[in-house]
Amino acid sequence: MLRPTTQLRGVGPALAEHLSRIGITQVADLLFHLPVRYEDRTQVRPIGSLQTGDKAVFEGEIQTAAVVYRGRRMLIASLADGTGQITLRFFHFSRYQQKALERGARLRCYGEVRRGRGGMEIAHPEYRVLHDEAGGQNEENLTAVYPTTEGLQQGRLRMLIGRALDELVAAESPELLPLKLTADMDFPSLRDALLFVHRPPPGTDTGQLMLCRHPAQQRLAFEELLAHHLSLRRLRENVRVEKALSLPRQGELQRLFIAALPFELTGAQQRNLREIGDDLARDNPMMRLLQGDVGSGKTVVAAGAALCAADAGYQTAIMAPTELLAEQHLATFKDWFEPLGLDVVWLSGRLKVSERRAALTAIAGGAPIVVGTHALFQAGVEFARLALVVIDEQHRFGVHQRLALREKGAQGAHVPHQLVMTATPIPRTLAMTAYADLDSSILDEKPPGRQPVETVAMAATRRAEVVQSVARALQQNRQVYWVCPLIEESDLLDAEAAEDTAGKLAEALPDYRVELVHGRVKPEQRDRIMTAFKSGEIDVLVATTVIEVGVDVPNASLMIIENAERMGLAQLHQLRGRVGRGSDSSSCVLLYKPPLTQMARERLGVLRRTDDGFEVARKDLALRGAGELLGTRQTGLMQMKVADLVRDAHLIETVQSVASDLLRDQPSIVPRLIRRWVGEAGSHYGKV
Repeated sequence: MLRPTTQLRGVGPALAEHLSRIGITQVADLLFHLPVRYEDRTQVRPIGSLQTGDKAVFEGEIQTAAVVYRGRRMLIASLADGTGQITLRFFHFSRYQQKALERGARLRCYGEVRRGRGGMEIAHPEYRVLHDEAGGQNEENLTAVYPTTEGLQQGRLRMLIGRALDELVAAESPELLPLKLTADMDFPSLRDALLFVHRPPPGTDTGQLMLCRHPAQQRLAFEELLAHHLSLRRLRENVRVEKALSLPRQGELQRLFIAALPFELTGAQQRNLREIGDDLARDNPMMRLLQGDVGSGKTVVAAGAALCAADAGYQTAIMAPTELLAEQHLATFKDWFEPLGLDVVWLSGRLKVSERRAALTAIAGGAPIVVGTHALFQAGVEFARLALVVIDEQHRFGVHQRLALREKGAQGAHVPHQLVMTATPIPRTLAMTAYADLDSSILDEKPPGRQPVETVAMAATRRAEVVQSVARALQQNRQVYWVCPLIEESDLLDAEAAEDTAGKLAEALPDYRVELVHGRVKPEQRDRIMTAFKSGEIDVLVATTVIEVGVDVPNASLMIIENAERMGLAQLHQLRGRVGRGSDSSSCVLLYKPPLTQMARERLGVLRRTDDGFEVARKDLALRGAGELLGTRQTGLMQMKVADLVRDAHLIETVQSVASDLLRDQPSIVPRLIRRWVGEAGSHYGKV
């Protein structure tokens, strides 16, 4: 079955192009293009029994058929079976269809019944013409509904998948997993699982199917999780055989840097620096994930790692996903490193031609610290002696983007070490699968003196009370954030706009300085506003979510978040983390527009109960799924066909154990499993 779809009967170049749009290029791909839902077409219903909203199969004889013009051209046919009558309505039809739907023709139809002006009707039913009185043969299985694309009809896709399934029945076993494993886990064979999910027998619990809890689906989910986990394990093993530059664990620059800090490192920071130092001292590349809650001090740890490279005369590249966060890192590292005699170079897509040329020259000349966005791994950027890559907010980058920067920095036989950081803590079961190519370090201790942030949720109707709270905070010489999700008025979202809010607050608080910042403000102006807020020249900063990360203002003790019900837990937690950075007590007010949905009520409740980022992440994972937590750019994992990292978390520990067994005892199976589910250049599947 490892052959192009064009070799399947009925597939020409045009149809093959449509199939390729949904990832089907080989016949075997059809087997793993799985249904999104099912329809029961196994029983023919009398027309007289149909009710509004029913999805049903029924048969009858056309009584009348005509093309009419009622605002638009349409074909209308009346179908009856002796128990009742129903109208079939077609807005798009061919001359062939018009000829087939003539008076006296017998049809079997399927569709959703609705009430029209003249009684029951169906728009564009699926149908086939019956050529004898006995009627057509009933469907033997539930009918699968597949994800498709424009120009590729369900009927055609079902026919092609049916042909692939027929070949599967006749072919030798496609099983790759050890038989003892499938038996111990009470899983069906791969062939039986595929046949079941494409052709469930009548009476199958469709509720169980829709929840993907059936043993056949769980068997497929297990194999898919295993394949993704193995692909990352193999990546990790490949990296481990590569060579990297051995760097000093703690040189003079790092010692001077730590001594000059105006605070003591936490025990967690010291522990993480030791772990990273041990990795950097080895001659194979570090691949480490540094997790830390908001305000836990990840940047200091990254700086300490960068100084290990600088001490040995090598470069560090620090990459952030947004201009704002990258600019914040630039300012921080300049403050820390320039007194040590280290140049910090800035590279982003917004640089003028002359500025970019100067930056590229400095990078090629060996500038010790380079800070930027994804522009760091674009064409034309050449590093002289890159030894370490630091990637912040890693969930916004895919695996391939991380590897691209590492490969760009390859120096002969050496590749750079890599440290990736996240302020979105990843629950253990998710990290075990999503980041199997990385070692993990956790900053689980906040700097001393940090106070927990009291969080309350209030209806927007109580806005006047909130403004009074702002006034009281300002009277105590504290500063305030007021976050709005939009820049301008939007009828679509019906949310308070930042510009409107800034105007109203300035009017309500005439003795205080209110300023506005959002994504459309030019970088130079935004920097001036942020600097003024940090220095205390601005009392209230009204902002969009551009201040989600990268801003540290210890004197800010009150955060107001508009339309909090529209935001995810992780984003709300990040925003809340902008306050509580000083020694004074801080508060966060979540303004919402009632009535709340159940999901929104749960989210706001979590934030009121805890400020533990790991607990917030666990709840976010349960409520919204792994795709939201990891980011949609996480290559591979976000394209799973069957598995779900939340729903199938109970399989993950077994996946890890089985992966280790296969790598040790049956390594020949590994690339075939990966090709089957993940795909590789030149070949998508193993032996199917």
